[in-house]
Amino acid sequence: MKTSIATVSISGELPEKLAAIAKAGFDGVEIFENDFLAFDGSPADVGKMVRDHGLEITLFQPFRDFEGMPEPHRARTFDRAERKFDVMQQLGTDLVLVCSNVSPISLGGIDRAAADFHELGERAAKRGLRVGYEALAWGRHIFDHRDAWEIVRRADHPNIGLILDSFHTLSRKIDINSIRSIPKDKIFIVQLADAPLIDMDLLYWSRHFRNMPGEGDLPVAAFTSAIAETGYDGYFSLEIFNDQFRGGSAKAIAADGHRSLITLGDQVRRGPSAGGLTVPEMPDRAAVKGVGFVEFSASEADAPELIGILQTLGFRRTAVHKSKKVSLYSQGDIRLLLNTDEAGFANASYAVHGVSAYAMALTVDDARETMERAVALGAEPFSQTVGPGEVQIPAIRGVGGGVLYLLDDSSDLARIWDIDFVAVADDTQAQAVHLLRVDHVAQTVAYEEMLTWLLFYTAIFQARKTPMVDIIDPAGIVRSQVVENAEGSLRITMNGAENRRTLAGHFMAETFGSGIQHLAFHTDDIFATAGALRLNGFHPLPISPNYYGDVEARFGLDPELTERLKAHNILYDRDEHGEYFQLYSGTYGEGFFFEIVERRGYRGYGAANAIFRIAALKKQMRPEGLPKV
Repeated sequence: MKTSIATVSISGELPEKLAAIAKAGFDGVEIFENDFLAFDGSPADVGKMVRDHGLEITLFQPFRDFEGMPEPHRARTFDRAERKFDVMQQLGTDLVLVCSNVSPISLGGIDRAAADFHELGERAAKRGLRVGYEALAWGRHIFDHRDAWEIVRRADHPNIGLILDSFHTLSRKIDINSIRSIPKDKIFIVQLADAPLIDMDLLYWSRHFRNMPGEGDLPVAAFTSAIAETGYDGYFSLEIFNDQFRGGSAKAIAADGHRSLITLGDQVRRGPSAGGLTVPEMPDRAAVKGVGFVEFSASEADAPELIGILQTLGFRRTAVHKSKKVSLYSQGDIRLLLNTDEAGFANASYAVHGVSAYAMALTVDDARETMERAVALGAEPFSQTVGPGEVQIPAIRGVGGGVLYLLDDSSDLARIWDIDFVAVADDTQAQAVHLLRVDHVAQTVAYEEMLTWLLFYTAIFQARKTPMVDIIDPAGIVRSQVVENAEGSLRITMNGAENRRTLAGHFMAETFGSGIQHLAFHTDDIFATAGALRLNGFHPLPISPNYYGDVEARFGLDPELTERLKAHNILYDRDEHGEYFQLYSGTYGEGFFFEIVERRGYRGYGAANAIFRIAALKKQMRPEGLPKV
């Protein structure tokens, strides 16, 4: 699979863009004309710069409003084409994109357009160049790739071919089966883009909301499969117009783009319609069995406060690490590690972020195969020195520069608690409160990072993303999406903060970056758990009494149930599948908190309750400007 990306897809000036594209691992680059025009060097300089990065110029674009023009405009279009050809030859590329005409003075007619392209093909052939025709979804006369193909077919010239763009086809819901009958040698390049499903003007949707394959909602994999069935073996190129990407990191967006293409290629390769598509061999996406552990970093001075909270939640210290200052706190299938070591990555993380849940482990079907896939998709490996005889856990860098460990049920990884740890007796009086497992992990990131991490998880693991939800904070909006699997053994909520006045934004600002902001534990009896928590001295997050009158009326609850909810500060929600109960701790540090949930068939995450939970949590936060104590 030969990969390419248009320079318009990422931010920065042309040299910066090319460096990022090369570093990400692309084979080629489309030169968008405005990027060239804004650059002070000559076309030959640009061509040399591209080749010095080990890239090929796959396409020069765009050439607009060409076919079907009345005279004298028609003659002028051919003059413009000759100028484009001059630049292309100096750049060192042989392919130009001509997009379907949108001019109000253009004339319709398949044969008229075909005649224009035949003549353009003759001119291009004299220079050893090729012309690709693309149907814009908003073209004046041609807005369907089937009509564009008919024009190319009737033009009947070897130097005239078709350019297929997933957005233009899928945004209009055009039947992709029509692609399968197009001869592969007449498809000159394939451009790919995804997008969220939004009901809006096609041009505005295209210019502002495209994203990488796998980041949106369009059936890009099915489109690519149809291309593959033709036997096409040319470039698959990203052409992304996105306001967020234009203001983001060129390196990060380019890396996302390359990861999305390789993931897409792997997905198509594993389907029934791989055709001539070849991609690097890698293991399949990993099935996740659950959260193996979550690890906190802290200092000896800070640890007692966190330990106190864990004890009120019913956790007991059950083991200590043989060579590091790491304690294991357990309950049900939940394992929490507290690392107060004065060396290693945990200590470095503490120095930057303070007390934080800086690492977590996912238990997968095969940890080493998962690691192999992650690295093949550009994830950064993580390792640090372990003691003699201790287990080296496969790991990659995750959200906020934290660590994502990979465990499985085979080999030494399954025995890590016996190999690396020594059991201890916990003499505290904490009573278990019937917490069974981690229900979900909530990670807070900058809004512009959300697509990166959604793609990261869904590319490596067998998981899907849910539609975006707006979480209302009294100080703004937080965008939330979930990565989850069908079994419910993997649930990661991604919350995108856009300003520091929200609870999520405050957490990021005060802890210097993205990370895990809260952990949700599952119980099968929320009221029994609430009673046990009270005996342990746990202080639940106080919820406004006004909430309970509304929730009773909204759901038609029995007043006795409402009083039980109110007595324990439990929030309630319901969907078509069942009921949901939520109980929160107060905040710890700069906005971290714990949640306890009971699901009775419910599949969501209590988004409707978020505004009440956030309002209550913010009452406990340190006001801006006051020193930490």
